[in-house]
Amino acid sequence: MSKKKGLSFEEKRNRMLEIFFETKGVFQLKDLEKIAPKEKGITSISVKEVLQSLVDDALVDSDRIGTSNYFWAFPSKALHIRNQKLETLGSQVNEATERKRSLCQNIEKANVGRQTTENRAALSKELEELRKEKIQLKAELEKYQECDPEVVEEIRQLNKIARDAANRWTDNVFTVKSWAKKKFGFEQKQIDKTFGIPEDFDYID
Repeated sequence: MSKKKGLSFEEKRNRMLEIFFETKGVFQLKDLEKIAPKEKGITSISVKEVLQSLVDDALVDSDRIGTSNYFWAFPSKALHIRNQKLETLGSQVNEATERKRSLCQNIEKANVGRQTTENRAALSKELEELRKEKIQLKAELEKYQECDPEVVEEIRQLNKIARDAANRWTDNVFTVKSWAKKKFGFEQKQIDKTFGIPEDFDYID
């Protein structure tokens, strides 16, 4: 019999927020340590850590009154914060798309016979960094997939545009390599080494 899988930290955060949103109440830590295990399956020992992470992200408000700390949160504030995060992600995707468009223009202008390869190496390095950035942005988007579906869909479309732009850039590189091989009889490995093209250079899925 398989062991029951515990909640991830993000699932615990979401369930903790549900307590606030559903009750619209104000709680002390000791209250949440009793409510969370019973109603949301969050172990009492992790309540404090989960609650503090929500406070740090400004999703839950807190205040000290006398000797006690009180916590509360409202859906409208959480939605506003998530929308701001989505706008930031959208802006980052747009910047990445523009940078990739610029790379495409640069590779089209590149002269195959040029001896200096620093520019190509720099472009290849930047493309790799953009690919890593794309992966990070995609992971960030997954965290906010329950937000406004229209905003999320728009960002996904921008992400697709950025991927297509990178693949066009990659296609241009392969075209140039093919031309150099036919024109000068270079071996593929020699071309890659000369122009600083990594061995795993390929299209983005």
